[in-house]
Amino acid sequence: MDDLSPTAKALLALELIQDCPGITGERLGLKLGVTDRAARRYVGILREAGIPIESTPGRYGGYRVGRGFRLPPLMFSTAEALGLMMAALEGHHRASDPEDPAGSALNKIIRVLPRPVAEPAESMRRLITPRQAAEGTYPNPETTAALVQACSAGRRLRIGYRRGDRDAVTMEVDPWAVTVRQGLWYLLCWSHTKDAQRVLRVDRVTTTETLADTFTPVEDIDPVTAIEDHFAQGWRYQIEVVIDAPLADIVLARKLGRLEAIDETHTRLIGSTNEPDWYAYRLASLEHTFSVVEPQELRDALHVLGQRILKASVI
Repeated sequence: MDDLSPTAKALLALELIQDCPGITGERLGLKLGVTDRAARRYVGILREAGIPIESTPGRYGGYRVGRGFRLPPLMFSTAEALGLMMAALEGHHRASDPEDPAGSALNKIIRVLPRPVAEPAESMRRLITPRQAAEGTYPNPETTAALVQACSAGRRLRIGYRRGDRDAVTMEVDPWAVTVRQGLWYLLCWSHTKDAQRVLRVDRVTTTETLADTFTPVEDIDPVTAIEDHFAQGWRYQIEVVIDAPLADIVLARKLGRLEAIDETHTRLIGSTNEPDWYAYRLASLEHTFSVVEPQELRDALHVLGQRILKASVI
């Protein structure tokens, strides 16, 4: 750390004070690798720049960033920035955990808000029951950040990928885009291992390694449409279902394939599956009535499921 400039050390001191409100001059000096006196000098630089660093004297005193006078710079890591964005999109269920990147980023923001705003915000975060997401479906923000950066830089990746309960496999991919669909994060990519386009669950990516190879990003690609097309084709049984509801009112079926408006009161679901029994179970949970156009195997599976439900309802 000795090769850092005074300005860089002052900014690092600011981050340490933000992360550890009440940090003592002695501890700040240890973190910076300087003496207590030098640490106080960096605090002075911050104050001269208009950043309200407050200090409390005494044995238990220390430094903290004052509220309201001027918003000091917030220094987010890439993982924190991704975690915060993901929290905003999904209502991240670990945002109350200060050890989580999203929780750490939110703490920084709350600390620099004026007290009349910060205190209700902090109380609300403590009192509201977090949304419980399915365990293991929320991707690691650092992994997500690595994928996003590789997409932007056009760099090939070697990744470890866990397929269900099976052991992770190694794949070399050109990452095209990362996007979220129905609460799950996906990587749209070209797999050199399979020599085919693939859609991978980001939460199942176990490792990432950036390779020297580069690629030219695909132009005019719509990741959401590409992912929906992926779910709508490629499996053994081709599905066509007519749902008795307008496109805008349908929620659950969006996970089963591609939706197309037929008219103001009907929507077509196009999908595919290797497991008609599983698909029938998911269709049965729809909030609207529907009719199966094809295949017959799906009709049979729905009939068996319906008989089972009727039998269970008989007293």
